[in-house]
Amino acid sequence: MLKKQEKTGQLSFYTTFEELLDHHHPLYILSNQIHWKLFEETFRKHYTENFGRPAIPIRRMVALLMVKHIRNL
Repeated sequence: MLKKQEKTGQLSFYTTFEELLDHHHPLYILSNQIHWKLFEETFRKHYTENFGRPAIPIRRMVALLMVKHIRNL
C-alpha cells in the first residue's frame, strides 16, 4: 500500500489563479459585475505614457479604492 501524498501547497502548472479563488465571495461577485472599461476610459486622461515608470493599472487602483471604502479603512 502506498503512502498518501502530503499537500505541499505548490500550485500546478495548469491551475490558473482564478480557479483558486472562492467564486461565492462577495468581492469576487462584485468584480465580475463592474463595467471596468468605463473606469479605464474615464481615468485614462490622468495617466501618461511619456514619463517615468509604467503606471499601475487603472483597474487595480479603482478596485483598491473600492475595497478601502467597503472595509472602512
